[in-house]
Amino acid sequence: MKHRAHMDGHVIITGFFPLYTLGIDHNNIHASSKEDNKMFIFKNYQCVLALAFAIEEINKNPHLLHNLTLGFDIYDDEFRTWKMFKNPFICLFGKYKIPNYSCMRDSKSTAVLTGPSGITSDQIGTLLGLYRFPQLTFGPFDHALSDHNKFPALYQMAPKDTSIATAMVSLLLHFNWTWVGLLTTQNEHGAWVLAELKEEMAKNRVCVAYELMISTQDASHIFKLMAVHNEINLSSANVLIIYGDNDSQTALMVLIEQIFIHGKVCIMNSQWDFIMKRKYFMLGSLHVPLIFTHHYVDVSGFTDFVKAVKPSKYPEDIFLARLWFLSFNCSDSESDCVTWDNCAHDASLDWLPGHIFDMTMSEDSYNVYNAVYAVAQALHQLLLHQTEVQTMGNRKETVISPEQLHTFLKNAEFYNPTRYPVNWDEKRKLEPEYDILNIWDFPEGLQIEVKVGKFSSYAPHGNQLSLSEDMVEWAIGTTETPHSVCSESCGPGFRKSPQEGKAACCFDCTPCPGNEIANVTDMEQCVNCPDHQYANTQRTQCFLRAASFLAFGDPLGMALACMALCFSMLTAVVLGMFVKHQDTAIVKANNQALSYILLISLIFCFLCSLLFLGQPNTVTCILQQITFGVVFTVAVSTVLAKTVTVVLAFKATSPGRRMRWLLVSGAPNFIIPICTLIQVTLCGVWLGTSPPFVDTDAHSEHGHIIILCNKGSLTAFYCVLGYLGSLALASFTVAFLARNLPDTFNEAKFLTFSMLVFCSVWLTFLPVYHSAKGKVMVAVEVFSILASGAGLLGCIFAPKCYIILLMPNRNSLHYFRDKIHNRRNNPS
Repeated sequence: MKHRAHMDGHVIITGFFPLYTLGIDHNNIHASSKEDNKMFIFKNYQCVLALAFAIEEINKNPHLLHNLTLGFDIYDDEFRTWKMFKNPFICLFGKYKIPNYSCMRDSKSTAVLTGPSGITSDQIGTLLGLYRFPQLTFGPFDHALSDHNKFPALYQMAPKDTSIATAMVSLLLHFNWTWVGLLTTQNEHGAWVLAELKEEMAKNRVCVAYELMISTQDASHIFKLMAVHNEINLSSANVLIIYGDNDSQTALMVLIEQIFIHGKVCIMNSQWDFIMKRKYFMLGSLHVPLIFTHHYVDVSGFTDFVKAVKPSKYPEDIFLARLWFLSFNCSDSESDCVTWDNCAHDASLDWLPGHIFDMTMSEDSYNVYNAVYAVAQALHQLLLHQTEVQTMGNRKETVISPEQLHTFLKNAEFYNPTRYPVNWDEKRKLEPEYDILNIWDFPEGLQIEVKVGKFSSYAPHGNQLSLSEDMVEWAIGTTETPHSVCSESCGPGFRKSPQEGKAACCFDCTPCPGNEIANVTDMEQCVNCPDHQYANTQRTQCFLRAASFLAFGDPLGMALACMALCFSMLTAVVLGMFVKHQDTAIVKANNQALSYILLISLIFCFLCSLLFLGQPNTVTCILQQITFGVVFTVAVSTVLAKTVTVVLAFKATSPGRRMRWLLVSGAPNFIIPICTLIQVTLCGVWLGTSPPFVDTDAHSEHGHIIILCNKGSLTAFYCVLGYLGSLALASFTVAFLARNLPDTFNEAKFLTFSMLVFCSVWLTFLPVYHSAKGKVMVAVEVFSILASGAGLLGCIFAPKCYIILLMPNRNSLHYFRDKIHNRRNNPS
């Protein structure tokens, strides 16, 4: 019996399908071990049925291939390299080896179908390409076969997996899996998909935990197996993408069985489909498979066709006879006339379990179906062309050669019966859509594929992936969705801090500093709050800052304002008292005019402190420092003038007219306008170059924005303050030197004490002022103004008020003369 399946026709389509593999079929106790230990591959026989189904549809179609029928020759794709070219030679030259004699005949084959192995298609294509014999492959798209210079007669039916990386990464993003391992085959196709996956993962910030490329020989190396086992199972990545092709899938899956992947989610491409249907391969207890397979529309009538298939319908199909024998324990005779008397009359392929034989059309079978229609369409166009060029008087029998088919096959563009467009123009080919399958486990090792989602690159961005999570069966003992991240997400209030030398997905969570927030998870950088806002303690939100300034209504502001007003009123009372008692000896003896000037300037000193209270504005900011500087300069220069007057009064009693003239002419009084003019000049330069202005400070107090007066020019401010300090120091020095001069009312000593208090206050002010912030800083300056003014008022005028009010007997000219007389009589 010939080892082929045959159906006669005017034109033959030849198929090379891998229907046997090495080994013994443990699923069937009736499998024979006599034929070189060959094991029948049930799943691949569906491709034969798809070819037969398409040919029957075409032969019944009156609009396609008029008066011409298609037939087929199906050969087993020999797994031994030395036998691989036997059947292609038969296809090309029509040679058969028959017992007792040989015969020659012309081959009617016009096209060859090969697959799904890319290696087999490559080797057969090398031979067929020499004769430009049309070859259509139904396996997955192979980049190695797309070289038209090497394979001028080869056409790939499967769409290019241009979106597989995007589809798989979309699934990763859906479950927030950002820490993923990669396992591919060590060949050109594996290298291509590995690069595609890594590029797409990098775009979406998914990190590669490890990447492994395994050759088919690695399954037999124990040390390689141990290295792969440790890499996968010891990794913290709980998701593994496994991508392989038909040529290496068996060896790779055997390797995966041996390394025992435990508790991992395995995302695979559709080429792992058939190998997982082996009964002994218990996927569910080890890992969760999510399989991406090309989406296609179900072909109407195919399932019914498969149900109706029987050996009696295709008596020249040795492979169907073999399948029937293995499935239903039917015996047949060894003659060419096969009988099936001991088989159940209603036996059908749908009796077989789903994990043995699938009744729905597989992806490879769908490509076979399209390939047959592609050949039929090309033949149809070729026949139309030959009809047009033939003359009516010279009509010859139509001759179809395989080489003629190329022109029409290359330009073939049509819709198959499911309305799916078929063409070979890469620019017009549709992007493939993917179904996402999950494996459900049942007792006895049975498994079924369940569609749980779909990926369409034509859908709007963000809606390309649709998934029914509740239909996904995770690993046994697991109810929650698996987790696969290198580092847990950083919640609001934290930012990601990369770990040195590790992938971008590995990071530490660092709290946001200062006035920065992170209001979403996994922020790379914290965001600064605007100056008018502040971050809450959790660093998750920005709130409006409350305006802060030393207001009159604040307890501290109210206390300082009351102090300023009280001191101003007290000074006014002292001034009124001096005016009232201006004819008394003590008032006259203390330089009446200078005392009035000093008291009036002190009133303004106390009142100018009120400019520092309340919300600052441009006017108050300018008046604060200028008024303070000028009025205190008047006060201190007045004290200096009083001190100089005391010294001149003593010197005037000594021989010489110059001192007397200075005293009588009122020269000390000129100190006040001269010193004040210098200060006014400094203030004018300050205002002209960099005047004070309203400013805000958003950093000193949490939750508040401090409204303050910026000095404008710190240099000018310290010049004004330094000039004032130099006047105070000069006054203190002169007063200190004159403290022991004879004076009726101890004026020099009181002036010394007043300047000592004044200098002490402002020397203390400087360090405290620089360390204070906000309201406290303003309060320190106001308090210094009030304290220094009060020191001048108390030290200079309190003793005089005491004499005026409580000891009026001392406030007389007689007492004054007696005191002078006693001092002269008792100089010691």
